[in-house]
Amino acid sequence: MRTPHSWLRSIEVAFVPPSETMPLAERVWEGLERAFRQCGHRVVPTPQASTDIVLTAAPFGEAIPWRTALLFTMRRRYRLPHMPLLWTIVPVTPERWHVALQKLEHALAKELPDPSDFAFPGLAQTAWRTLIEQGRRGGPILALQRAIQAQVKSIRVLLVVGHDYPIEAYLFDLMGGYPRIPADDSFYTDLVLRMATIASTYEVTEHQAVGAPIPAKIWQALEAPAAMKRAAREFGQRDFFTPGVRISELVTVPAVEASISAQYSEGCFATWEPALGALVTTITGSARPVAKDAISDDDLAVIVGVRPDGKGALVRPIEGTRNDPPSSEAVELYDMDSALPKIAWNGVQVPVVRSKLHGHRGVRAYDPTQVEFVPLDPPFYYYPVACATAAQAQAIKTAFARSQALQDPEDPRTIVFTVLPCHGVVIVEKWVTGKAPFQAIWEAMDDQNLVIDALVPQGPFDYELTESGLMVLREPTSA
Repeated sequence: MRTPHSWLRSIEVAFVPPSETMPLAERVWEGLERAFRQCGHRVVPTPQASTDIVLTAAPFGEAIPWRTALLFTMRRRYRLPHMPLLWTIVPVTPERWHVALQKLEHALAKELPDPSDFAFPGLAQTAWRTLIEQGRRGGPILALQRAIQAQVKSIRVLLVVGHDYPIEAYLFDLMGGYPRIPADDSFYTDLVLRMATIASTYEVTEHQAVGAPIPAKIWQALEAPAAMKRAAREFGQRDFFTPGVRISELVTVPAVEASISAQYSEGCFATWEPALGALVTTITGSARPVAKDAISDDDLAVIVGVRPDGKGALVRPIEGTRNDPPSSEAVELYDMDSALPKIAWNGVQVPVVRSKLHGHRGVRAYDPTQVEFVPLDPPFYYYPVACATAAQAQAIKTAFARSQALQDPEDPRTIVFTVLPCHGVVIVEKWVTGKAPFQAIWEAMDDQNLVIDALVPQGPFDYELTESGLMVLREPTSA
């Protein structure tokens, strides 16, 4: 029995019919409407100020003009004070779906990729670069996902495979998630719970600047900024960070800035600075493109706390830098320490966690004598949440709070990680004498004590002990 999140709330849903008839999409909407009502949610005929989710539909393989796409026109068309979550149903036959995947699989297998293999109607001429990068990260399904999102001008896509009736569905999002939901007896209820989960939480990115700026002379003398720059190079050499998706390379949409960040980054990292009593972290990739493997002082921010209402982080400015906002995961990076002990380090009280690393990667194997895996609460494996939300921050905090290695500073394991389905990995390290920040993590990668994988589980997963002594990822079960 899959238990939903305890904080799930009642939501309001509206459906905006497409301009053309799509029988499979209509059948899916009818099933969703029944399930929304049965689950206690409200269904209204048109989007209103109180609407949380809007569903529409678009044909597979065709480009929707941005001037008519709901992502860009909904607020003006319906005079809405805010932008509801938009889901676009895209129906496709099994034959077309498998042909499209096979075509991309063959294209990605070429030693020298041919840009013409990645030409899709409505995409920019530069789209092939992004599609190749995404395909190398997540396989043909991720490349095809990006093409579909760009064509239908919708970040959240419910792709339904079938003829007269659905056989299966995939849920696409900005971070590259693609969980598969088989069309069994719980199909529509499962979809409703997944959508309602995302709509039931909220972003925690309303960061606030507090305190006097850190003087440039003091900043330059700190250990953390230099350590962050070194860590960027080290993880870059190990291909941990994948290139960010730049929307402008996928599709030409003049209004993109007002509706979605022009690009999003592929991870973040942070380390504690004892001299400041604060966390030094990378900035958000939605502010501007950030190459996480080659950062400068302008790419760093200092977090000194979390707002009392939890809606964002408290950030101390740095003299002489751009002072862009910190990572969208700033709240979770800082707040996880509040559930963990502190230790003495060189005469100063510091959090037991020294450094934190997040990326859109998975973990294929780890040495349980050196590394600890901490699971999330069960609902997160079936009903994932979006990044930068209060729910994800709480999920991270709760998972690491149950870590034996962190709750007991004497535990010899120096690295702890968890994996967010459909999203990526969060890795933390303890303070290790004689090692620089993050060094324990990259050395564990080199020694194969922590084996990073390009693929991220899309649902429940587990590790099993093998004869080699490593805990190895089992074949993930269907989401």
